[in-house]
Amino acid sequence: MVKNSGGPIIRMSSAPSHGAGGIACCWCRCCTCIHIEFLKTLPGAVKLAETLISGMIQSLLINYGLRYSSTIGSAYESSLTTASGCFFTSALLLACYIVSEKTYRLIRSSLFEMLFNAIASFLYLSSASYLFFSTKFFLGPQYYITPGFEVYPAMIAAYMLSGVVGVIHGIDAYFSLQQFRGR
Repeated sequence: MVKNSGGPIIRMSSAPSHGAGGIACCWCRCCTCIHIEFLKTLPGAVKLAETLISGMIQSLLINYGLRYSSTIGSAYESSLTTASGCFFTSALLLACYIVSEKTYRLIRSSLFEMLFNAIASFLYLSSASYLFFSTKFFLGPQYYITPGFEVYPAMIAAYMLSGVVGVIHGIDAYFSLQQFRGR
């Protein structure tokens, strides 16, 4: 009889979750280390959506809001910090999941993935509400007075997209929790 030493036990399923992997070229498969099939799954589509929307939010904030960051205040900084951090982490996880199926199976069901998505959801939703308030209060009056004031619609799009991606991260956190529990 073998006694457990109390260390962690990692069990990996033998069934592939992404398919054969690689890219189909005529009669063969190329680059079998890449698992494009992951993007066809629900977790892959969600992770891709998180990455793309975070990138759009960051682009809107930098291209339109940077000149008005002193007017918007700390709401701009919190939104930009949230978008930058979550974009980088989501893009890194997406790249790891596409390149390595083993990484997907290990990280996806880990505490890191669940906590990252839960915290990202909270940060996006709170920064969206803060940016909403600052945009309406500080930029709203200037938008109605100054013609061609394009930062106002861009910041509206940024806080709306932040709310959307916050909900997506919340859903992803729920799915990660289910996978963490083993269901």
